[in-house]
Amino acid sequence: MDSLTFLGTGDSLGVPRVYCDCAVCTEARGTGVNRRLRSSVLLHTSGERLLIDCGPSWGTQMEQLGLRDLRHVLITHAHYDHIGGLPEYADLCRWLKIRGTIYAAAEVIERLRAIFPWIERNVNYEAVDDGFAFGNWNIRLWKVTHGANGTSFALRFDRSERAGCGKYSFVYCPDSIDLSPQEKAPMYGVQLLALGTSFYKEEGAGRSVYDVTEALELIRETKPGRTLFTHLSHGIDLLHDYGLPEGCRFAQQGMKVMLDN
Repeated sequence: MDSLTFLGTGDSLGVPRVYCDCAVCTEARGTGVNRRLRSSVLLHTSGERLLIDCGPSWGTQMEQLGLRDLRHVLITHAHYDHIGGLPEYADLCRWLKIRGTIYAAAEVIERLRAIFPWIERNVNYEAVDDGFAFGNWNIRLWKVTHGANGTSFALRFDRSERAGCGKYSFVYCPDSIDLSPQEKAPMYGVQLLALGTSFYKEEGAGRSVYDVTEALELIRETKPGRTLFTHLSHGIDLLHDYGLPEGCRFAQQGMKVMLDN
């Protein structure tokens, strides 16, 4: 059965913040319910694994899963919290004497080459602007607004009934805000939407990710079957009841979601 595992659900700085003594960061240092590594998910399908984003927490995430091998990585955009683990991943490939594959939009690959010019000794880049197939899934990317941080790419995964597992669609969109009608269109009616929401309510200039109140409006419009919020800052307390509607909750680190009907 295909599944999606949340390896991390934190925003760009993770939780706890080193410098912060707020209630969420303090709890994260103790019982750890709110402890969050940078956002990343792992798709399991047809005996293969596809990592989506490879941030600076990647090594810790692999250790927590007990994984020593990984062949495929898909990158949404070239911000540090989504790519900071790539040098470590390339070293895994060197050590195992394999060539990993990094899938991304062509413009993201161009940026990765500029940031990490040496890792191509151990990995192959594959531009997937026109989409690609992986395991049981057809995957397509589209550019979305990332507010003050420019743009990112959202991902839609579609599985046909011919795959033998039943028809299913989900979207992974960790970094977006103020989406246009065209940017929202691929989200309509999917069974699962994983959406980045850094704060419950965020004010001020320089914003780059939906807050929960805005995300709830997006959900009412696009009507996914189920929604999981990720990319959570220390402004979200998992011990607090936010009164989220049915079918909507915060993703938790280590959560495994079965991709069935």
